[in-house]
Amino acid sequence: MTTVLERPITSPLTANHRNGPAVSPRVKLYKRRIAISHPDPQAGERLLAEALGAADRDALHGMLRQLVKASVIGQKPDEANLAFMISTIRSIAPKDSIEAMLAAQMVAVHAMAMRCACRLACTNDLQQQESVTRALTRLSRTFAAQVEALNRHRNSDDRAITVQNLSVQDGGRAIVGNVTQHASMIVADPGTATDTGLVPSREAGEREWADARQGASA
Repeated sequence: MTTVLERPITSPLTANHRNGPAVSPRVKLYKRRIAISHPDPQAGERLLAEALGAADRDALHGMLRQLVKASVIGQKPDEANLAFMISTIRSIAPKDSIEAMLAAQMVAVHAMAMRCACRLACTNDLQQQESVTRALTRLSRTFAAQVEALNRHRNSDDRAITVQNLSVQDGGRAIVGNVTQHASMIVADPGTATDTGLVPSREAGEREWADARQGASA
């Protein structure tokens, strides 16, 4: 049974609580439509949306249409190539829209790179080999940059590491507190603990400086 992707209204895809393996359904390509092959139309949409990281039906249908265009082989969309793209995106497991778009771009760039590799292996023309090699190199670099961008996006929420234990050798000094480092000096917040006591406040420092000047003038 197939269901045609005709959903004019955007709405979240409700979860299906039935037990069973979460396998992405196949997408069938017809001359004028795209269909999801699954016994349960709603479950098929939900599973495919989870695989592609789509937030709603509009996002799901938009990504499917883009992937169908990227799957073209010989000026015709290819179901096997499309299934490979969907399966690969599912293995990347995008968690939000940014990751979903990056994953879709990654599989599209990979597909184009492999086409270039195929053309490079099938041609004996030196000029064409050089042209295809340049294209393959650019695509490979783009893919590596996309992987790095995905990793940076996923690691952007990492928290800063706090050091709990601090060891100070004989003759050394340690500051525990908020410290601001400038080009020529290190300034600690007033009340910060050091190995010799607390850093004096600004007012206390000014009084000590005034007393020192009076003693020098006397």
